[in-house]
Amino acid sequence: MAAEPQNQHPATKGRKSALIGVGTNLILAAAKLTAGIIGHSHALVADAIESTADVFSSLIVWGGLRIASTPRDRDHPYGHGKAEPLAALVVAVFLLFAAGLIGFQSLRDLHEGQHKLPSRFTLVVLLGVIIIKEVLFRYVVTIGKEISSTAVKSDAWHHRSDAITSTAAFVGISIAVIGGPGYASADDWAALAAAVVIAFNGYRLFLPALQEVMDAAPAAALETEIRQIAGGVPGVAGLEKCFVRKMGFEYYVDIHVEVDGDLTVRQGHDIAHDVKAAIRKANPRVTDVLVHIEPQGVKHE
Repeated sequence: MAAEPQNQHPATKGRKSALIGVGTNLILAAAKLTAGIIGHSHALVADAIESTADVFSSLIVWGGLRIASTPRDRDHPYGHGKAEPLAALVVAVFLLFAAGLIGFQSLRDLHEGQHKLPSRFTLVVLLGVIIIKEVLFRYVVTIGKEISSTAVKSDAWHHRSDAITSTAAFVGISIAVIGGPGYASADDWAALAAAVVIAFNGYRLFLPALQEVMDAAPAAALETEIRQIAGGVPGVAGLEKCFVRKMGFEYYVDIHVEVDGDLTVRQGHDIAHDVKAAIRKANPRVTDVLVHIEPQGVKHE
């Protein structure tokens, strides 16, 4: 994948990766569905369903990032950043739904016991799919980590889940082709195993997205960094509380700063501004800092 411009907005990078995922998955889903029907492979058809879910999830991520980057307004004074983790939640639910659909189809086919031997050419299709999806996963997950986007990282794992599904289908079809008619059910067992892996990934992605929607504190290292910066501002005698929350691609900080109790209101006000400026300069993704000034040695609930 081509290198991204360094000055590109995080949401723009995320939307671009989502659109690349949409185009790739449309092509792969059509190829897998056609090959699965012609080649009598339930695992490959299930894989095509998972890729179709990927198309919708990438579109949801694209829409969520687009809304999240919308400037704040009167009705949304803190911006629209929550649209990003909400999109991640929807993607995680898509993963769980796809896993349930694939698992149900596999169990039904195993129960009915009617299996056709998959065609050998389906293995070639799957090998190409695995390579493409793994490359796409690595590209998208790198973007997600770079811009700290839960939604983009969830979308990346959707691509990895597709690669896992394709790998399971490849193994199942290989067993069926090598073993002959008596091993035709390996195709359905492979699809069932892939469904379990996809469900696990959906659950694993659902939790952090839910935590972000509920304003869970980000990594402790960020709070430590903010405390160190604020503590180094002249006039700051100590720090008490420090709360950080993530809103889309931005962070909001509430911090209680202790100063000499004999300072004037104006002096305390100036120190508060210095603390805010220092934090925002050190980390441009901190959009706002609410500084509460307290006299040194006075404890508050």
